[in-house]
Amino acid sequence: MPNLKENVQIRPLSDSALVIQVGEGINEVTHTKVKNILNLLENHPFSGFVEAVPAYNNVTVYYNPINVYFSNLEKGVKTPYENVKTTIISLMNQFHRTETTTDRIVKIPVVYGGEMGPDLEFVASYNGLTPSEVIKIHSSTEYLVYMLGFAPGFPFMGGMDKQIATPRKETPRLAIAPGSVGIAGSQTGIYPLETPGGWQIIGRTPSRLFLPEQSPPTLLQPGDRIQFVPISLEEYTSDWEMKVWA
Repeated sequence: MPNLKENVQIRPLSDSALVIQVGEGINEVTHTKVKNILNLLENHPFSGFVEAVPAYNNVTVYYNPINVYFSNLEKGVKTPYENVKTTIISLMNQFHRTETTTDRIVKIPVVYGGEMGPDLEFVASYNGLTPSEVIKIHSSTEYLVYMLGFAPGFPFMGGMDKQIATPRKETPRLAIAPGSVGIAGSQTGIYPLETPGGWQIIGRTPSRLFLPEQSPPTLLQPGDRIQFVPISLEEYTSDWEMKVWA
């Protein structure tokens, strides 16, 4: 059985938050532990629990210190932080997950190049490839969503082939269109909203990543597996195709 306590460190972040550090670096073993702790807290919330936010190798837990202090979850504990820390350790001690889970696979349609991907030619030239080879490499990989951040629904993914790794632009653009698919160093990502940014833009998806009218309000979640699927400009602008990929 997995041991959630192994190599785990818990430290205060503020008077209403703490960080559960589960490892170092970016890898799937650490990511699995992050997911297990996240699920444990969301399925067994303690009094005063507000939110748990996953990152590459840690989980930040936000709580209401007033509720925690007066809930007396752990008798004799003097501070909200000590109370929450002790409660989380107790939850991890009771963790007995034996079932296996299957990551959700989400297909993201992308129009590569042209106005939708103005930096595709540069990415290809930088790596000594043709634009078609960049598209093939980028869309042949399955990516793991480790976390969301930067903008609502922006996925930080692992798994991009180093053959197409490309530095960020020296001068960021003032506005990048929603749905833009970019490369920065050895990472690839999707802009959910119009924001400034310095990533090399190689394509654009019609899929909406930020869905404020839904719960949760994002198309993607940590743990999802992403597959980019090349489509034509005609498919991008077709209402019928949009429904297929919704």
